[in-house]
Amino acid sequence: MTHEFDGKKYEQASAHQKEWGTRIILELDPRGTERILDLGCGDGTLTSRLADLVPNGDVTGIDASQGMIDAARPKERSHLRFILMDIDRIDFDERFDIVFSNATLHWVKDHRRLLKNVRRALRPGGRLRFNFAAEENCANFFKVIREAMSKEPFPGYFKDFEWPWYMPAIEEYSTLMKGSGLDDVKVWGENADRFFPDAEAMIRWIDQPSIVPFLIRIDERHKKAFRDFVVARMIEETRQGDGRCFETFRRVNVFARK
Repeated sequence: MTHEFDGKKYEQASAHQKEWGTRIILELDPRGTERILDLGCGDGTLTSRLADLVPNGDVTGIDASQGMIDAARPKERSHLRFILMDIDRIDFDERFDIVFSNATLHWVKDHRRLLKNVRRALRPGGRLRFNFAAEENCANFFKVIREAMSKEPFPGYFKDFEWPWYMPAIEEYSTLMKGSGLDDVKVWGENADRFFPDAEAMIRWIDQPSIVPFLIRIDERHKKAFRDFVVARMIEETRQGDGRCFETFRRVNVFARK
């Protein structure tokens, strides 16, 4: 299932995602002529930075959310474009030198299909570089959201609810990559735990994107109560003595070549 996000609000609430992505982009060290695919481009900020590095290349950003694409499109240039597309439906043949993804692929459930499609999209010698959420990510938010889901009147809204994320252990993903048909595979974990500067910064992150898959299940008359409960409990669980709010962020990093 794809989810719809507010790209402009995400742009203001995604400082840590952009921090991680900027560091990965600096590792890529392109020659300047590469064709790059950004899976889950969001508001397009990082995709635009990729385009800066390949002035004689070509960059394509895809995202399944129209709100994200709407926020990204003003950043388009002659060699940078954004396409509304579900990652599960990518269908490119040996088109890209680099497939990049930052803070997105935990929203994709079937990574065997993902890796098959990415391998096909890469040119011979091309490389992939991913960073996404791992096991033990967002421990406080997950505790609170499960508490909210079980609190009346909300349980009825979550019958047959499918958890929206895939956040694997590092060993699990290493095993998956061994069967991908890709070469020079490297998989490693990262502790990226973060202090939000204040409760308002954390609340912006809750609203976009974290709580979105849950609010869409709830009737309008109960949405605010659910959201307000989650926000209040998250402040209780995470606020430190200096006013900052703490959350666990654990990452899977992946590199491979075709």
